[in-house]
Amino acid sequence: MSYDVFARYYDALTENVNYEEMADYLCALLEREGHRAGLTLDLACGTGSLTLALARRGIDVYGVDSSMEMLSVAQEKAAREGRAILFLRQSMQTLDLYGTVNTVFCSLDSVNHLPGEEDVRRAFARVALFLEPGGYFVFDMNTLYKHRYILADQAFLYDMETVFCAWQNHFEEKTGRVSIDLDFFEKKKGRLYERSSEHFYERAYPLESVLAWLREANLEPRLVFESGSFREPEETTQRVTIAARRISQTGEE
Repeated sequence: MSYDVFARYYDALTENVNYEEMADYLCALLEREGHRAGLTLDLACGTGSLTLALARRGIDVYGVDSSMEMLSVAQEKAAREGRAILFLRQSMQTLDLYGTVNTVFCSLDSVNHLPGEEDVRRAFARVALFLEPGGYFVFDMNTLYKHRYILADQAFLYDMETVFCAWQNHFEEKTGRVSIDLDFFEKKKGRLYERSSEHFYERAYPLESVLAWLREANLEPRLVFESGSFREPEETTQRVTIAARRISQTGEE
């Protein structure tokens, strides 16, 4: 999935996301574990909004994403702030870094965008490979509840200053997958609009399965909260945030 079209409108569609608050929340999670972010990877960084928010907090961070279009936007935003941040084009399943890091963040349900279970397990294994023992992997995921009752077979309309977006979902009960179709209508001269489209999937999993896949990759789940809070997830929780610590194969930090 390239998200070529999505990249042009991503920031407009996520303008309600407070990345400064998100960065503070992620740092607070690490503080609960007594962990200080050193060299940090923002995995599936998108247009780099969280990457920049982390950098403003003095964190040595770089970003990885599979979309060249997303990374181009991220690089432009970093340049405007005068920040020399490294951005790499890689997928989560084939992550291949130059060395280890001690913290990995992955936000805004990016893990849900992986095609299936094997891709999630492969991504966890790649993160563990480049995460120092004792390092932390912090990520969020949309829940099956959200897919089944909030996103399922719904349509959303976004009327923004420069673009109109029609967002349509279809939920597959058997797989827990939501098929997402986006149609963008960008205002041109006069009353003319230019239409472009994007199609992709999100897939949710039982929390117990996700935690088992982390342990399989030598990533010990330490914290599981309803995203944006320090509350334990409930049946109606729509997104969870998980902090997992890298352990060695012998079980030592």
